[in-house]
Amino acid sequence: MTQADHTAPVEETTPDHSPSSALPPLRLGVAGLGTVGAGLLALLERCEGNLSRHCGRDVVVQAVSARSRGRDRGVSLEGVTWHDDPVALARDPEVDIVVELIGGSDGPARAVVENALRLGKPVVTANKALIARHGHELAALSQQYQAPVLYEAAVGGALPAVRLVRDTCSADEVLCVGGILNGTCNYILTEMANTGRSFADVLDEAQAKGYAEADPSTDIDGVDTAHKLAILAGLAFQPLDFTSIPVTGIRHVTTEDLRFAATLGYRVRLLGMARRGLGASTPPEAWVQPCLVPEDSALATVNGVYNAVTAEAHFAGPLVITGQGAGAGPTASAVASDIAALARNWPSRTHAFPLWGVHSQPASGRDVLGEGKAAGAENVTSRFYMRCEVDDRPGVMADVASILRDHGVSVHQVIQHEAALPNHVHMALVTHPANAEAVAQAAQRMAMLPCIHETPMVMKVEPS
Repeated sequence: MTQADHTAPVEETTPDHSPSSALPPLRLGVAGLGTVGAGLLALLERCEGNLSRHCGRDVVVQAVSARSRGRDRGVSLEGVTWHDDPVALARDPEVDIVVELIGGSDGPARAVVENALRLGKPVVTANKALIARHGHELAALSQQYQAPVLYEAAVGGALPAVRLVRDTCSADEVLCVGGILNGTCNYILTEMANTGRSFADVLDEAQAKGYAEADPSTDIDGVDTAHKLAILAGLAFQPLDFTSIPVTGIRHVTTEDLRFAATLGYRVRLLGMARRGLGASTPPEAWVQPCLVPEDSALATVNGVYNAVTAEAHFAGPLVITGQGAGAGPTASAVASDIAALARNWPSRTHAFPLWGVHSQPASGRDVLGEGKAAGAENVTSRFYMRCEVDDRPGVMADVASILRDHGVSVHQVIQHEAALPNHVHMALVTHPANAEAVAQAAQRMAMLPCIHETPMVMKVEPS
């Protein structure tokens, strides 16, 4: 069954934009008043007139829930109902739309969304972890209770990434989707390349500027990127078991890697990519890892905290959108756009959960369409970059070439830079197209050579 079989399109109506419209206001319940939640309230306060004109009715904040009542969030909560328990907010009969901005794949966030859906209430969320890990279950509830779940803000902040794949490419055959999906990592790699500073030094700066969390592991280890990739792959291809996506972050990328990449005509970017399988029964390839991208490519020009989402479809060809992928303003804007989409179509239930489909409603006794395993990248054929510190003496390259030959890998380019230790050099090479598993095995054997002083760093050259 194709996605079009089980996901109905948005039916845009023509709202009454006149001030005399007698439609009652839509009442929001906002669970979570952190950076994004407070940003949403500020946006709704400032842009109330714009939203009302576009939707043909007023949209008001009826109730909120957060951990602390006393915190100053810079927005007025006068006249708004406060719920200490976010689940009570979801069950509040005065709330029409539940906006979940708590975060986290389980716990209160999941409870709020599931309770709202069981009551037939539409949900808007920015929670990428929840959608990536439990999307198939939420799809079943959305279908059963005819309650939409919208999550544009879960991928790329203000970038219309979900709409790009779900709507723009809906009638086409998507071949690949992904891109630069984490601004923290992109900022770190950009600064390392521009200044020559170490990973640790730039990470400290990113934390000081608020670009990285106190515990940055979700970002720098690639988990945040993988959450977003799982959502995009679910839209483009099929639901994927999140744990099956191989993930490598940027902790081990060095300034030497960035110097070599620049010399070779590349930039280093953390990418999350998913590609259509070769056959109907072949699962899509999906992975997250730092890659070399050509310096004249669209992804190479995306710097700092910006994101880029790329998709390629059979007829549309390559599509790239860029912009700020996180932060209070961009994320709140994406949340508000989903609220507006619901308001324009209220009370229609045609805008069902636009992800992983359901064969039929669970009440019929038939199964929900299950998740598949990502194919990973171990069997991918591509060019690869390899870098290591070696002895500066004759015969080293011959030893390396011998191992690569044994694994069917041929060398396209070799360059070297001086190392800090005497009689040592940093050596980098780029292979001709080779099997990823063969390159990995060759790197393991190279690490055992006495002339090589570290396990070689291996990165895919993307696109191949």
